[in-house]
Amino acid sequence: MKPARNRKRSKRRAIYCPTHRCYLESMSQKYPLYADRPEQLRSRGVSWRSSRLVLAGRAAVPLEGEWLEAFWCDECEATTWYYVRRTGDRAYAIAPAPRELWQQVHGVIHPNGNPSVGEFTRKQARCGSKLKNFGAVR
Repeated sequence: MKPARNRKRSKRRAIYCPTHRCYLESMSQKYPLYADRPEQLRSRGVSWRSSRLVLAGRAAVPLEGEWLEAFWCDECEATTWYYVRRTGDRAYAIAPAPRELWQQVHGVIHPNGNPSVGEFTRKQARCGSKLKNFGAVR
């Protein structure tokens, strides 16, 4: 006797367009979020004391079940970045990603370059391995 269905097959995530209620297709990888300030943990329900203790030992704490991801909507015919939060087993809440949330994303290149890198290093990295910049050194 055959089983009714293949239980090993993964199911699609039930993420729908907040405007049109149609299924959204993922267009990017997931960019996980992290918290590096106690206020960010406090806004997620962590007590003041716990948030300070957790961040005292680490520079940043990953936020479980929260990420940014780009989705394609067939009705809008556009790709939009959304802030996705897991609310339960196969249940998600989405909202358009605000600009300030991009500061908490892990694995994204800073739009103005690495702020800890000096101007000379940034210029040398842009020019590549051209030897003409080091004409005096032979």
